[in-house]
Amino acid sequence: MDADPASNSCPPQPRIDDAFGRILARCWDAGVAPWSAVEVIERDDGLITANDASRYFAEPEHWSDLERWGWEQAAGRILDVGCGGGRHAVPWSALGHEVVGLEPSPEAVRVSRERGVEAVIGSVPSLPEGLGAFDTIALLGNNLALLGGPAQAPEVLAALAAVARPGAQLIGSGMDPGDGGAGVHADYHAWNLRRGRAHGQLRIRVRDGATTTPWFDYWLATPDELAAAVAKSAWTLEALKRDPAGPGYIARLRCGRRKWRTLSTGCGGDG
Repeated sequence: MDADPASNSCPPQPRIDDAFGRILARCWDAGVAPWSAVEVIERDDGLITANDASRYFAEPEHWSDLERWGWEQAAGRILDVGCGGGRHAVPWSALGHEVVGLEPSPEAVRVSRERGVEAVIGSVPSLPEGLGAFDTIALLGNNLALLGGPAQAPEVLAALAAVARPGAQLIGSGMDPGDGGAGVHADYHAWNLRRGRAHGQLRIRVRDGATTTPWFDYWLATPDELAAAVAKSAWTLEALKRDPAGPGYIARLRCGRRKWRTLSTGCGGDG
């Protein structure tokens, strides 16, 4: 008897859709209750992690000192790159700032708009037309990782410079991947190096049930790697402030040329 053809077929693959936006919308519709929606992140080596999606709606009083310090540096007209559900844009708007949120997820844009944010669908480096010019470009929430990698970063930085006013600043948060510690992260870093990638350059996608986002690069750059990428761009790395309790950091870039310096590891300085 012939084998059942179905038994020889490949396992069904998740359908490409707005998985990230669906997760945020479900959390928002549930009143942002903790664990009302779960963000599942899959790395290209098979590692799966799960996060409480309510973190994307955390109020400023629940942010780290470093994140709050970075958020406070924004001034003038702000472009919030990767705005998600408006975690940073909503409180900026409440202070009277003119903010435009940029987000590839249609459902996340819908949520941000419901929260009063002027949000548009788009992503870097292919920015939508008609954005105008900005005094501050924000990549908070670890969104410096959206630079993608050493090869992609110049194009992303050039696209952002094109919508920056003279003397504009870019405020972004990142994470130093370190050596990966022991086990799966160290193995992943080594695998990345063998295939010609930066050791902290993740290839990930967001899963929601049977749906997923496309795969995308998410670069956890060391400060030295970030400085090297910025040196090839129209931006200057003006300052970098580290989290004294972890691997996170905030970088401030400026349109122009100025030697960058490292701020003290404490939080709350005026930079």
